[in-house]
Amino acid sequence: MRILISGASVAGPVLAYWLVRHGFSVTVVERAPALRKTGGHAVDLFRPAVDISEKMGVLPRIEERATGTSRMSVHREGARRPVRADLAKIFSATSERHVEIMRDDLSEIYHDAARDDVEYVFGDSITSISPGGEVRFENAAPRRFDLVVGADGLHSNVRRLAFGDESAFSAFIGAYLGVLSLPNVSDLDGELRIHVGVGRTAGMYGARHLGDARVLFLFRRERQLDYHHRDVPRQKELLRDAFKGMHPEVERWLDELDRTPAFYFDSITQLRMDTWSRGRVTLVGDAGYCPGPAVGGSTSLAVVGAYVLAGELARAGGDHERAFPAYERAMAEPVRGSRGVALSAARTLIPASRLGVWGLAQGARLISALPAGPSRALTRLASRTARLHDSMIVDDYPPQRQEASG
Repeated sequence: MRILISGASVAGPVLAYWLVRHGFSVTVVERAPALRKTGGHAVDLFRPAVDISEKMGVLPRIEERATGTSRMSVHREGARRPVRADLAKIFSATSERHVEIMRDDLSEIYHDAARDDVEYVFGDSITSISPGGEVRFENAAPRRFDLVVGADGLHSNVRRLAFGDESAFSAFIGAYLGVLSLPNVSDLDGELRIHVGVGRTAGMYGARHLGDARVLFLFRRERQLDYHHRDVPRQKELLRDAFKGMHPEVERWLDELDRTPAFYFDSITQLRMDTWSRGRVTLVGDAGYCPGPAVGGSTSLAVVGAYVLAGELARAGGDHERAFPAYERAMAEPVRGSRGVALSAARTLIPASRLGVWGLAQGARLISALPAGPSRALTRLASRTARLHDSMIVDDYPPQRQEASG
């Protein structure tokens, strides 16, 4: 049985790995000319995703590439002194198994896990999918596949082809995200440095194996801003306006916008779809149920979703009419929960008042100052993210070979 996956970031390679283990023939098409090597931004893997990575045999590599961030300083806008916190203790309090890693490092590790068993086609994109499974590409000749999976992110091309325009499914949750890369001139060495003000948060961090650093910008807007998603100069202008006058250090970060080798900007948008499947096509990860970049645990959700989709296809003997509904039933509760988590996290990370700014800083200091037991209890009481992403129950899908068809 031949399955085409669009997207080679996180969900795509994880899905490819497990489909191959279940005996399916897999092709992955990726618009980019190669795997991205800029480092990306930091993402979190919570317990279920860590467990799945362990089953794949890649957990040692993931832990080796972990960012190593262990300390945090929170600078409240207008305050004289920063609040310092033990980030390692906060992480251990929020999750029984947790790893923070740069997104592109994670993508490379998952890709390498099955690259010898999967056909990867870079520098190409799907242009049409027929009901019978004939797929046309921008560059390659048409081919027929039994199933097509969109694992191509929030602005999924496969979703557009199968379900229509993104605007019908996206919901803006009132915030924007920007990421840039810059030289690690501050020699962060395991420190996350955050500046927090009313309606805006900026943080700089590094990774122990990278020579540069990343800055993450989050800011609130009640209405969506006017810009095109490919108009990078306009996006940089909006980011400068949002953080103007916040702090001299933040101004220095913004000065790097015209020199940065890696830049990302987007609205924090949720996808809300009644179904992720149509005919021979289904969606996985952010393409189908993005809870909101940077605030909803989307990376862990993508890893779990890919594992479940492959498992349900194997369990159904490749019958997508049984497998796709079973996959959606299994993921329905985590997806709904992650949307609520994202809304809550956005309110916490981008405080709407001075009291919220103070609470964010003092909460971090309190959790890191308490002994392990009480800090874990307090964090779990306050953090829906920890409860949801650590408590997801995932079926076990032992690898089973399928007969090739087509």
